[in-house]
Amino acid sequence: MKIWGGAVLALAAGAALAGEGAYSSLEAWGEALFFDVNLSANRTQACATCHSPDFGFVDPRQTAAGRAVSLGDDGASLGDRNAPTASYARFVPPFGLTPEGTYRGGLFHDGRAATLADQAGGPPLNPVEMGMTDKAAVLARLTEDARHAASLAAFGGSTTDPEAAYAAMTRAIAAYETTEDFAPFTSKYDRYLRGEVELTDQEELGRVLFFSSQFTNCNICHQLRAAPVAADETFSNYEYHNIGTPPNRAARAVNGVAPGHVDRGLLDNPAVTDPAQSGKFRVPTLRNVAVTGPYMHNGVFDDLRTVILFYNKYNSRLPHRQINPETGQGWAAPEVAENLSLTELETGPALDDQRIDALVAFLETLTDARYEPLLTDR
Repeated sequence: MKIWGGAVLALAAGAALAGEGAYSSLEAWGEALFFDVNLSANRTQACATCHSPDFGFVDPRQTAAGRAVSLGDDGASLGDRNAPTASYARFVPPFGLTPEGTYRGGLFHDGRAATLADQAGGPPLNPVEMGMTDKAAVLARLTEDARHAASLAAFGGSTTDPEAAYAAMTRAIAAYETTEDFAPFTSKYDRYLRGEVELTDQEELGRVLFFSSQFTNCNICHQLRAAPVAADETFSNYEYHNIGTPPNRAARAVNGVAPGHVDRGLLDNPAVTDPAQSGKFRVPTLRNVAVTGPYMHNGVFDDLRTVILFYNKYNSRLPHRQINPETGQGWAAPEVAENLSLTELETGPALDDQRIDALVAFLETLTDARYEPLLTDR
């Protein structure tokens, strides 16, 4: 079953016909749930609203804060972080400490959801997202639909126990997110690895720079596999770093977050109490990065080239490299000035425009085939 496309969101829950039984698989049920707007308080919002499969599984909607944050089901509430892509999310490891004592994995920008299923359970009960009051209210919505009710029984849930029903629902959504729909590996880079296409000279320069330990610092955080030609590379080591991202003051001016609020990132994860983790956020995948802006955990940068220039400011002392091209002013101060990952940030030489543009060109090759038309629509 494929029900992609914003025009059919409202039809997803109503697709079940009277007398139909459970979905054929946990993944198929998860797909139906992913598009079901009836799982939000006002029946206007589904998982796919903020993670649209037509737009790289991010939120394409404009709000008073642009696309930096998402509008809730109530039509008024705005979030305080950018909705991350759900593309390739199945590769994110469970949240925890590595043997070296480094936090790694988990969903959401701060890893507070240890697994995909945990993440799927967050938005329905979040008052500024889907706004359901509790798990019992979600169960009531599920049992309105004959196929959802049958699937609860078929896949280890319950039509009477809210906890069991909610757990089954989140398992199903997580199962759908592990399918090829979310991780097809069809980008130009993937086709290049398979010998199907050649990269342009500019893209090839960007590829060499990206994987180089001498000329850039990109792959310190954005390479998981040891080999630069790994076919399943997701371009994240899933660790946490404070890269000095400034607050998005424009978004805060309209989303109701107090002006003095500090987003502490990993330290806001209930499982983390170490002050040295303040300001750190999980390294995102770079799959589909060219079409899933705005960028950073708060959507503070609109353009991918700006992001590379932001990193470059740590290694360049040229005056014009200390200017944010989107504002025409100097780069704003970090929201959390402590705990900066300076070892990683200051590795490598400064980049000239040719190399910056080459890196952008290479990152564009990480766009899955179905989203390549979006590269020309920007």
